[in-house]
Amino acid sequence: MTVETHVQAPHGRDASDWLWYAGVLAAGGVLYLLYGQLIPFSEWVTSLFPVARDSHTGEAIAFFFYDVPKVLLLLTGIVFVVGFLRSWFSPEKTRAILAGRHHLWGYPLAALLGVLTPFCSCSSVPLFIGFVSAGIPLGVTFSFLIAGPMVGPVGLGLLYGLVGWQVATIYLVFGFTIATVAGFVLGRMGLERYLQDWVREMTAGPVGDLLEEHLTLVDRMKIGVEQVREIVGKVWIWVLFGIGIGAAIHGYVPEAMMLKIMGGKAWWSVPAAVVVGVPMYTNAAGVIPIVEALLGKGAALGTTLAFMMSVIALSLPEMIILKQVLTYRLIAIFIAVVSMGILATGFLFNVLL
Repeated sequence: MTVETHVQAPHGRDASDWLWYAGVLAAGGVLYLLYGQLIPFSEWVTSLFPVARDSHTGEAIAFFFYDVPKVLLLLTGIVFVVGFLRSWFSPEKTRAILAGRHHLWGYPLAALLGVLTPFCSCSSVPLFIGFVSAGIPLGVTFSFLIAGPMVGPVGLGLLYGLVGWQVATIYLVFGFTIATVAGFVLGRMGLERYLQDWVREMTAGPVGDLLEEHLTLVDRMKIGVEQVREIVGKVWIWVLFGIGIGAAIHGYVPEAMMLKIMGGKAWWSVPAAVVVGVPMYTNAAGVIPIVEALLGKGAALGTTLAFMMSVIALSLPEMIILKQVLTYRLIAIFIAVVSMGILATGFLFNVLL
């Protein structure tokens, strides 16, 4: 799928150009202001329901009305920026740059970007979609998608306060390594054919049907807006569906069951922790209190960290949203590769610590 922009010969800035500049700046300001009001908005909406705020239902409602607008705002802003920048770099150029002799650096760099990005799994999906649509190799984008929620700064900071800098540092090393190696493995498997058809069409050719030097800034803005219309228009309903499931799970976390499964140190506790963690959805800040409770009840550290990794790197809502970009086969491969890394981390932590 390509974005066709019909452009006339270069000309001076007329009134319509200035309207575009002002409109884009105003839209950016509105998105920023709305993003800063997400918590008050979610609390206000929750107060309209006849439920106690600290009840399971209250937690689920507040979570839903915070996370849905957050992800949609991020998706809109990121897709516009990526579409705007992509008008200078066609997928062919991007792939050529990242497929050069130093392309291996793309995996750790993408993982590092994920470490520095304070997003949960569903919030990382908009950037993942933007990277894929820009023609960045699939394995590199997976390195970012894995590292972002798994070893982001919020989770690391909270983990540092809970278990100390030594364990937090080891966790960072393991998480970064999983993201880099898993991205490399997935990239070497040539899985681009398992992207959804509309994504493969979008990355199959250059942006637009004209030479890049003929595009004005306004034309490039129009490309960004068109990308928002196409991409957000395809995935917004699945954002609602995925986060709706995540909110229900978040509000009704079966902590007693998890303590029963992960309270011991049997060999099967690590894979059981991963299986239990995958259907759930919360961010690093939300899972840390559960981690603290599990450790307090005697759960092994490796088992607990495997659970934490699976919750924030392989959440069911994230997979539902990704289904609009990836086929079921590619999602299954992604889950299998990341799960093996998480299992290895859990077993090693249990042996070493």
